[in-house]
Amino acid sequence: MSKLLKYDDFLIFDEATGTYEMPAEQRVRDETERNHWKNTGFTILKDWRLYLMLVPMIFVYLLWKYMPMYELIASFKYGTEISALDRDWVGVSNFATIFTNITYSVDFWRAFRNTFALAFYGLLFGFPVPIILALFFNEIRSNITRSIIQVCVYLPKFLSTVVVTTLAISLFRGPDGAGSDMGIVSRFLTIICGEGSALGTQASQVGNGLIYSTRYFRGLYIVTELWEHAGYDSIVFFAAIIAVSPTSYEAAQIDGAGKMQQMRYVVIPGILSTVVIMLIMKMGSLLSISYEKLYLFCSGKTIGNYEVASVVSTLANSWGENQDTAAYGIAGEMMNNIIGMILVIGSNFIARRASDISLY
Repeated sequence: MSKLLKYDDFLIFDEATGTYEMPAEQRVRDETERNHWKNTGFTILKDWRLYLMLVPMIFVYLLWKYMPMYELIASFKYGTEISALDRDWVGVSNFATIFTNITYSVDFWRAFRNTFALAFYGLLFGFPVPIILALFFNEIRSNITRSIIQVCVYLPKFLSTVVVTTLAISLFRGPDGAGSDMGIVSRFLTIICGEGSALGTQASQVGNGLIYSTRYFRGLYIVTELWEHAGYDSIVFFAAIIAVSPTSYEAAQIDGAGKMQQMRYVVIPGILSTVVIMLIMKMGSLLSISYEKLYLFCSGKTIGNYEVASVVSTLANSWGENQDTAAYGIAGEMMNNIIGMILVIGSNFIARRASDISLY
């Protein structure tokens, strides 16, 4: 138990005069506390241009992040009214319905399973690849060559999701009737593996192809995600690698360390804190699957990849189109977000206990 502080804990007794005096350090602290808000206002006025730049972002967060939160109460209500405030309060009945009611639970648990599977594969393959790319960029000595390669791998991030999805469908689609419209990648895989193989049979299937198959869709989805995001995500890790002190490399070279040893004992420990922080942030968005891409992949299809491509977000959108089931969709999406919050708190707690590195 901490000791209760008394007034004389901050004073020094002068035996010569028999009086108490306040140390200079304590006077400075008291002065700082008294003028805290005054100094804060002065700092804001001095850097008003920087704070002015925050105003648009504050409005974005208020309009798109905080104001829509009031609609979350619709997950605890039921009714056909448009406004969530006008509906009847039913407590957690909507959550119980999507968990246990056979009419809705089958679709929900399938969507949740697909969400977790795609998120897990995305984290398993999508998190190490940017780190590997950053390590690769660090070993390129020519600045011109490195810049050209970086631009090439960053470019997919700036393409529209519709463009990426359309490109993937065009490359991996099956033949359309006569077979002249088969995607170039599907045609190549059919030639390499043979039309009688499982891959060749699915690639040459009329009207579907690989992108609409339950067996190969997840793999193709992860490939498109890596192609789209891996290069851009490597920027943070590359910046952390650049910040590593050159003297550490020199010391490792003097000790006889080669490139792999320098990478293992100098670079990776130097960026470990960045890796942990980014991993915690990834855990927060683990279940936030790209809704737009998956919606486009299964748009217009009642069979095919719907069994593995339907996630909580697309299911919530489907339920939200009907006022009678809109509350179920909001409840499912809210449950998805609650799990994401728990993952962030849990991973941050584990990281803080294991390595003293945490997000907060």
